[in-house]
Amino acid sequence: MVFVRTKVRCERVQKAMGRVGLEAKSLHGGMEQEDRKKVLDLFRKGEVKVLIATDVSARGIDIPSVEFVVNYDLPELSENYVHRVGRTGRGREKGQAVTFCSTEEKEILAEIEGFLGKPIKRLEMDRDDYSQTIDFSAESHADWKSLMNEHEQSLLKRRKKKKK
Repeated sequence: MVFVRTKVRCERVQKAMGRVGLEAKSLHGGMEQEDRKKVLDLFRKGEVKVLIATDVSARGIDIPSVEFVVNYDLPELSENYVHRVGRTGRGREKGQAVTFCSTEEKEILAEIEGFLGKPIKRLEMDRDDYSQTIDFSAESHADWKSLMNEHEQSLLKRRKKKKK
């Protein structure tokens, strides 16, 4: 799951992922309830691998086996951070959360850390690091479709092991 702050950002990120050939669906408060239900069902069934959502979907929904949460934007309310990252690693499952934070959002990050009562582990990036990331992304082995397929195969193998 990828969390963003606004429904406009939700649609933009979905379109950007589509441009690189990665199917994603949006989930936000500007959608009809029936459309939100359809998108959630597709994600639950695994027919859609990437769900881009606003905080409307951070609370009160149960989606098993979400392994990754990406906070593309920090939430406006500190408590929503907990609800967002709580979508992954449910029960005995493992999960990971990654949060992007721009310089302009550092004050919000400090509020979240205050709410949590502990710091969030940071990986600082300067312009050179960012440029290297862009260069890496352009390389053929960083193809998102291939990475998603590899991940899906890994999940299938783990599920087969659990059943034995």
